[in-house]
Amino acid sequence: MSTVFLQQVVNGLLDGVYYLLIALGLSLIFALGGIVNLAHGAFYAIGAYLTVVLAPWIGFGATLVVSPVAVALLGVLIERTLFVRFYREDPILSLLLTFGLAMVAEQALRMIFGAAPLSFSIPSWLRGQIVLGDFIYSRYRALLLLLAVVSVALLWLLLNRTAFGRVVRAGVQDPDMVGALGIPLRPYLMWLAAIAIGLAGLAGVLLAPIYSIHPAMGHDILTPAFVVVVIGGLGSFWGVVVAAILVGLTKGVTIGFGYSQWATAVIYLMMLLVLLLRPRGLFGERIKRFE
Repeated sequence: MSTVFLQQVVNGLLDGVYYLLIALGLSLIFALGGIVNLAHGAFYAIGAYLTVVLAPWIGFGATLVVSPVAVALLGVLIERTLFVRFYREDPILSLLLTFGLAMVAEQALRMIFGAAPLSFSIPSWLRGQIVLGDFIYSRYRALLLLLAVVSVALLWLLLNRTAFGRVVRAGVQDPDMVGALGIPLRPYLMWLAAIAIGLAGLAGVLLAPIYSIHPAMGHDILTPAFVVVVIGGLGSFWGVVVAAILVGLTKGVTIGFGYSQWATAVIYLMMLLVLLLRPRGLFGERIKRFE
């Protein structure tokens, strides 16, 4: 296996990991609240722009914490004022709402920062290469992979090893039973929205030094994130994780073999095959909508 090919495979895995940060939030919000959040990419873009604004003042390390928290708080505000009105409605209505919200966010970013792309350099203390024999890889990209994996692991622990997670999982499977036990799901929906949208903001911070920052950048990541959700199955944590890795590795292998022009088409072909063979996704189950 050539070094260049291996580097492309690892880069594909990196793509899969940041798709995962977006896709998990999409899946969780829909699974418990029935909201199809087309504005999720906008929160990713806001996280990237906040990096440009905050990092020169407080440093990149502090921005890694402050920016996702700020985006999460914005998510709480939107959940309390907008999403809460659509939990009992047809998901098509929430789709229209969040589509409009995404357009508003994009235009607001364009008005504030301009339409021209911005760039953000990798901090000097994170520059350099990791050398393993003939394999050379960016130190920052390796750190990005590590931080993303840690974030996903912490989310798994929250959902599977805490009382909060037990209520959320029960609410996904049988919201009526949770309500009958006298447990209101609304506060859990608020916190879940904060976590999901905060993850999107974190992805924006992590990828700001790698990709061009522009008002429409949310569209670039939202579509493949939806592909990951469809392949993995709505509401399935491990389904989305496996799908993100498959999508990322498939993209990397395709580029590694020299067919970069087909890299995007291949992941859509994967989605088509999954929809034909298993419409619920690889690990998807029937989910009762929140009532």
